[in-house]
Amino acid sequence: MIVVAGLWITILLLGGGFALDRVLTRSIVRNFDAQLEVVLKSMIRSSEIGPIGEVSFNRPPADQRFIEPYSGVYFQISGVGADVFPSRSLWDRRLQVQDSGNLIYPRFYNSTEFPDEPLRVIERDVQLSGSDVRWRFQVAQNRGELDQQIKDLRTTLIWSFVVLGVGLTILAALQTVYGLWPLRRVRKEVVAIRSGGKTRIPDDYPDEIRPLTDELNQLLAHNEAQAEEARRHAGNLAHALKTPLTVITNAATAEAPDLSDTVCREATTMRRQVDHHLARARAIGRRASAQARASVWESLQAVQRAVERMYEEVTVDIAGDKAVDVRVERQDLDEMLGNLVENAAKYGNGRVFVTVEKRGDGRADILIEDDGPGIPAQQRAELFTRGKRLDTTGKPGTGLGLAIVRDVAEIYGGTVTLEESEDLGGLLARLTLPAG
Repeated sequence: MIVVAGLWITILLLGGGFALDRVLTRSIVRNFDAQLEVVLKSMIRSSEIGPIGEVSFNRPPADQRFIEPYSGVYFQISGVGADVFPSRSLWDRRLQVQDSGNLIYPRFYNSTEFPDEPLRVIERDVQLSGSDVRWRFQVAQNRGELDQQIKDLRTTLIWSFVVLGVGLTILAALQTVYGLWPLRRVRKEVVAIRSGGKTRIPDDYPDEIRPLTDELNQLLAHNEAQAEEARRHAGNLAHALKTPLTVITNAATAEAPDLSDTVCREATTMRRQVDHHLARARAIGRRASAQARASVWESLQAVQRAVERMYEEVTVDIAGDKAVDVRVERQDLDEMLGNLVENAAKYGNGRVFVTVEKRGDGRADILIEDDGPGIPAQQRAELFTRGKRLDTTGKPGTGLGLAIVRDVAEIYGGTVTLEESEDLGGLLARLTLPAG
């Protein structure tokens, strides 16, 4: 930022200095030329033709430098076929006369015809009364004074702009360092948090930095919550596996005759516990993606095809808004819908009806209804307990389907509830998720 500011200041000062130099230089030259033009007009007004056709002045020049040899101020009047009338200051030198036609208006130019004495010349052609000769009036002055004024001006401009540029660069540097100084504090706070000295960044920062510190604190809180959630799940998994392992160990120690059956039963219990916690872990890991989007209709069609292949006697109908998206990873949405639709197909009497609705609060409802016997209202909450099954018909299942659906839905900020289906008479599962 400091380098960019310095470069930009340099470019602006160079451009502004060049423009200012042009303006002031032209002003000095115009003032110098105006003085020469005043002298030229005065000469023309006081000029007259003598008895033998020569040019003379009816009054002497006011500037005494015209009579001092090599004074640096000169005039000369010349005409074709006539004698040259020079100022005494020219002494033995003469101004060059360039044939450039009839000069009705004054012409200014720089001349180096005198060694070591650059001149500024004004000239004009005049037809004097009583003479047929076209007279060329010339006034010249040493450019030394003019060049010195321009040199002094440029020296002043250069030093002024250098001081201004250095001052502005220092100011930009101080402003940048002071403005970014809170970020150095943030860095130190992050180092302190990483080393364990602090847990949060203080909130005594300027308004421009506070959004950053707030986001960092929220990120720290989020990471702590995820770490705590991971520890809790690890503890839950360990607790869930402890009882089956104890049963297997006791059966093996006692050399029970049904040891193999016990191992298979408890291994199945452990496997479904592991599957449940792995599903939650996958959902938590994928939840970090804020851009997660999934089409409900596409997921339902995939689940419909899979369920109808598994249960040929079951018909799954889908209705509702086809354009609804939810802020859930597609794999997790498939897992939740697959569990709900499969349960409806498994425990219904052959018909499953799924409805997709977009709510006005930025959420979407997915209703899965079946025509089965339903479940009493007082027993519905028990279905969300891990491993809890109300079915006693011996149909395959682990009792973890609805628990997984509930846990994954809650991870994404959604809910799942069980109600009674008014149309089919069976169970209605309402899955609510944030809409995309």
